[in-house]
Amino acid sequence: MHLLSVEHITKSYGEKMLFEDVTFGVEDGDKIGIIGVNGTGKSTFLKVIAGFEPADSGSVSIGNRVVVRMLAQDPAFAPGETALEHVLGGDSPQLRAVREYAAALEALELKPSDESLQERLIKANQKMDEFDAWTLESEAKTALGRLGIQNFNDKVETFSGGQRKRVAMAAALLQPSDILILDEPTNHIDNESVAWLESMLQKRKGALLMITHDRYFLDRVSNRVIELDKGRAFFYQANYSRFLELKVEREEREAASEDKRQNLLRNELAWIRRGAKARTTKQKARIDRFETLKAQAPKQAGGKMDVSVASTRLGKKIVEIESVGKKFGDRTLIRDFSYIAVPEDRVGIVGRNGEGKSTLLKLIADKLQPDEGKIERGLTVKLGWFSQEHEEMDESLRVIEYIREGAEQVKTADGTTISAGQMLERFLFPPAMQWSIIGKLSGGEKRRLQLLRVLMNAPNVLLLDEPTNDLDIATLSVLEDYLDDFPGVVFVVSHDRYFLDRTVDKILAFEGNGVITQHVGNYTEYQEYVEKFGVASNSAGTATGNGKPAQAAVKPAADSPAAVERLRMSYKDQKDYEQIDGWIEKAEAQLAAVTEKMNNAGSDSALLQQLVDEQQQLETKLEELMDRWAELNELAEKIAAQKK
Repeated sequence: MHLLSVEHITKSYGEKMLFEDVTFGVEDGDKIGIIGVNGTGKSTFLKVIAGFEPADSGSVSIGNRVVVRMLAQDPAFAPGETALEHVLGGDSPQLRAVREYAAALEALELKPSDESLQERLIKANQKMDEFDAWTLESEAKTALGRLGIQNFNDKVETFSGGQRKRVAMAAALLQPSDILILDEPTNHIDNESVAWLESMLQKRKGALLMITHDRYFLDRVSNRVIELDKGRAFFYQANYSRFLELKVEREEREAASEDKRQNLLRNELAWIRRGAKARTTKQKARIDRFETLKAQAPKQAGGKMDVSVASTRLGKKIVEIESVGKKFGDRTLIRDFSYIAVPEDRVGIVGRNGEGKSTLLKLIADKLQPDEGKIERGLTVKLGWFSQEHEEMDESLRVIEYIREGAEQVKTADGTTISAGQMLERFLFPPAMQWSIIGKLSGGEKRRLQLLRVLMNAPNVLLLDEPTNDLDIATLSVLEDYLDDFPGVVFVVSHDRYFLDRTVDKILAFEGNGVITQHVGNYTEYQEYVEKFGVASNSAGTATGNGKPAQAAVKPAADSPAAVERLRMSYKDQKDYEQIDGWIEKAEAQLAAVTEKMNNAGSDSALLQQLVDEQQQLETKLEELMDRWAELNELAEKIAAQKK
């Protein structure tokens, strides 16, 4: 069923064209992801479609009885409204019935013998039956709970910005709509909530338009993609993975078309330089053709960031955390936690909202002091702190002034020295934009600017607190590439599963009650481990950088059996142990096959050389597998002996 038509909409701010002459339709069942570099107008695009902002030209037509609901980045709430009241505050008949029933019940409890109130409750009861609304309140509480809001009757005005966003999201999901519009729905929610939201939207009927940087989320939920790029809109009938393939194909076609245009342009230019005179109609037409070819130059595509910034040398001692504890009031966030960072550590920190992930980063950064234990940082450590907020940015400054406060010049990874202005251009801030007031930038542009300031200081230990919030996919991709080559240590708090899978090889998981467990591997491997083995209540809340538990989260008595370090296989060890024999057999068979081919190669020197290279690679692989087999079997024997 056709729900909405967008006809030739155009929107600009001053001289900046956000999008121009965009036309498309929305059908029932469409789940559309909006993609584009920060500052291209994605949020404005959704606001125009939802009717919150006018287009400069064009129109948006919505079908009769089609309900459009939008979750904005900064949702509004009524004064004194509780979380549950907001979620149940929609104008659908079901929600009106729930509110009337609750009001009638409350009034009757005050005056139990009032016959008019009894009659009112009977009618409210009938409405609840008529609209099948009995489960709505429990569904509202479930949605709030899954999004991390447990205090249903607390006033929303007392909540943090992230909590308010989650209350508004619960309302958007529960209140009926034919078209749901979400602007960065995965910001400010933890990994578990993201997974739950993903499953809800996969099952949801109706249409969906959303902006998100979460690539797993986008891939699993969307079936269409609209890409905004330099004022143009490109449409793809695809999820995110397929979109990437189609985008490459489109860019290749455009490049081929541009090559052809450039060749024609060179030919026409050569003809004109030979002294063409615009006397005849034919010559005039040829000159006109040259001007037309020049005018056909494609709009510059979104630039590519270059973050090849040098880092400061790092010594052997990096960050050593010993028996650290931290409380806020009666609440224990971190209990007896130890960790020793090793060179090129890539550590992801995960857990539910409010459990202490950012607190751990602040302790490492010396922005908070532990209640117990100590944290030592090496003399050569130079911290780079990328926080969730823009608290360290003076938004009255101009862009270039803010960067010059950090450094007038910066040395890149290849040893070249460039100016602050040149570095800003690499970060997609053209010269005209460098003199803009920071307060006028979009949220994503501010985050990109903050990231540049952090990297320009050449840190060797990066502390990234929710780096994926408000950064577009293109910026995230470049940051991921930067971290691949970053020679220092990275601690990152993130709910973005793709980013964690792409960048980390260890997970510190906040399991509640101050317990922190360590897992070797990326986030998906951690998830698989938890699903397969669960989380032991006495898992090591403390760990060292070498992957061995250093101390239990709750110290047992020194003479108890639990005081002895317990060996166990990680999920990766267990997986390798189960498959290693098969891998060895396969490698041996491949090596035998190559040897047989060498025996039959005769005097074909080229083939023999190829087979010799292949043989050497297989022998190296087999040797590595045998070493791994010996390591795993030794560990298995120790675990078996320990159990006895």
